[in-house]
Amino acid sequence: MFAPRTTLPWPVVALFTAGYLAPYLLPTVVGRLDAGLPLSATEAGAVGSALLLGSAAAGFLLASRVERIGARTLARIGLTLAVLGYGGAALAGGVTAVIAGAVLGGFGSGTVTTVAATRIAAHPDPHRVSTAGLLGVSALAGAVYLTVPHLGAGHGQPLAAIALTALAVWPLTGRLPGRAAPVRTRREDRSRLPRLRAGLVLAAAMPCWSLVQNSLWGVSGRIGLTQAHLTEAGVGVVFAVALGAGLTGVLGAGALGTRLGRAVPIGAGTVLIAGCVVASASATGPVSFAAGEIAWNTLYPIVLSYLIGLAASLDPRGRWAVLVGSASSLGTAAGPLTGSVLSAWAGFPVMGLLLGAGLLVVAVPMTAVALRTGGGPRVAGSVRRRGRTPEPQVVEIPVEGSAVPVRDAYGTAGPRRAGAAPGSGA
Repeated sequence: MFAPRTTLPWPVVALFTAGYLAPYLLPTVVGRLDAGLPLSATEAGAVGSALLLGSAAAGFLLASRVERIGARTLARIGLTLAVLGYGGAALAGGVTAVIAGAVLGGFGSGTVTTVAATRIAAHPDPHRVSTAGLLGVSALAGAVYLTVPHLGAGHGQPLAAIALTALAVWPLTGRLPGRAAPVRTRREDRSRLPRLRAGLVLAAAMPCWSLVQNSLWGVSGRIGLTQAHLTEAGVGVVFAVALGAGLTGVLGAGALGTRLGRAVPIGAGTVLIAGCVVASASATGPVSFAAGEIAWNTLYPIVLSYLIGLAASLDPRGRWAVLVGSASSLGTAAGPLTGSVLSAWAGFPVMGLLLGAGLLVVAVPMTAVALRTGGGPRVAGSVRRRGRTPEPQVVEIPVEGSAVPVRDAYGTAGPRRAGAAPGSGA
């Protein structure tokens, strides 16, 4: 038996899309910084890492402050910072100004993502909301990859796309809740995080998982251009198709829900992603490059949606969702620089082998957390809600025969005379 579906909180889905767009556009951002500014490939990767580090910093700073400040206020602050930061970086011509704008915009993206994470955790079906958000950001990023190559050279186009998205989401913040009406006591605010061991293990594993994904993602554009011999427009088409395949994967994950639990999609999905990372990094032609990227981008958002749902299920107040997401952002931030350094040191194929091996290692603790927190397959007849352990089944106990009422066994209501026998009516 499954809980009935609830209405999707579209403002939260929009915030999720705006917050995650920068990491999704990382290859074109890093590639255009390298081509349009006096920066080496490694330096451009470092700028991308600085952008994502700003996002991670926002999550760590604001993890427990969303209710105190108010989701609406904090979302508007984050969107404003994103518009000013990314918009300023898009218009600036100097390296220092571009870096400052990218970091400020990254802090804004992290603020928006923090609000989205807490609202997802508060929803009765966090997995469904996260899959809807991944659908939105995948579709939007695919459209940007198809459009940007036709808008001319320069570093500003992808950054401007992120800023315009934040601006477009602003009107929807009016439907977010303000500051929580019941003010928590100081003791409640400092209450211990639930499922501490599971949360810490997941928070420790997620940076490594995200590091691998974004190490490859940050240099995928260069693999397509230099090793697979594609043009920028060709690489953009491959990325758009790959993100479209990701939409299909997310739709499948949304339809499947948690029927298989979370352990199977997280564990098996991460192992398959490791194979895709090796294949994509070793591609030497357009077909092999496209196959690796499409397979990888199909699986990545599926596993990510289950990881987001797992983190959200650990604490209904959303603190683990934000902390795990921020820890993931640390790995995401180090990804572009790590990918650039590894590829420059050992080449793309060896980089892929090292990253794939790292994924196989971190798959074990993440799967263990999913199993220990009720992430196994659903048992028929059980009820699962918010990722917790299935509730006991209702067992029907047969009763032999039926009691036949005897008229004399019952008396009338009211007081009896002393010594009157039951059933006498006296």
